[in-house]
Amino acid sequence: MKILSKIRGIYTIIEFVVTVLIVIVLMYIFRNSTYRIRQTWAKMQMFLMRFSITQIGHTDEKATLLVLNHQSLIDIVAFEAIYPKDLCWIAKKEIQDIPLFGHIINAPKMIAIDRKDKRSIIKMLKVSQERINEGRVIAMFPEGTRGDGTTLLKFQSGAKIMAEKLNMIVQPAIILGARYVFDSKNLDAHNGEVRIIYLDPIHPKEDEQWYEKMYNSMNERLQIELANTSSNR
Repeated sequence: MKILSKIRGIYTIIEFVVTVLIVIVLMYIFRNSTYRIRQTWAKMQMFLMRFSITQIGHTDEKATLLVLNHQSLIDIVAFEAIYPKDLCWIAKKEIQDIPLFGHIINAPKMIAIDRKDKRSIIKMLKVSQERINEGRVIAMFPEGTRGDGTTLLKFQSGAKIMAEKLNMIVQPAIILGARYVFDSKNLDAHNGEVRIIYLDPIHPKEDEQWYEKMYNSMNERLQIELANTSSNR
């Protein structure tokens, strides 16, 4: 069984490489259809990787910032497949710098930030406002990197600064099961279910401690869901 999951993991990486390059080319050719191209690709990934998505709660139509925990590449795939609006992901500049594959940031007009450059936050605010004006929703992983799925890592300050400066409505969401479906660090892949739980939207102006409270509520809900999953096995 372990060997099979490794084989599937290797297959997934190869399949990702090939299809992402195709998607990049298509997005440059059909510049006005990048959202539909990404959504179609993400749904194709669900079929090829044999995973399903269950949504709990509802998206908020007025939300302009989506805040998520991060555990796998599948996190992005899942939201690209099911989210009803065109997402603009905040990504590390290191992704943009990858030859050829870095165009996955440029082609759909995502936002890359250099965490070593303090001026990068100014660019992030400016471009994020432009994307919001275009009707898109900003999506961020405030942990800054992938965790192991058992608890939230410490949140970086970028999401807090952006939400407050741009007067955004924030909707947090919890992702579960994505690391089991595809663990890119260990190259393991399985059939499975990805669960997405939408929490209540937040208006930062209403509470100075909103960011800390959001972190706590997300982590508490994550622990409850993990405990329920364990007890049902």
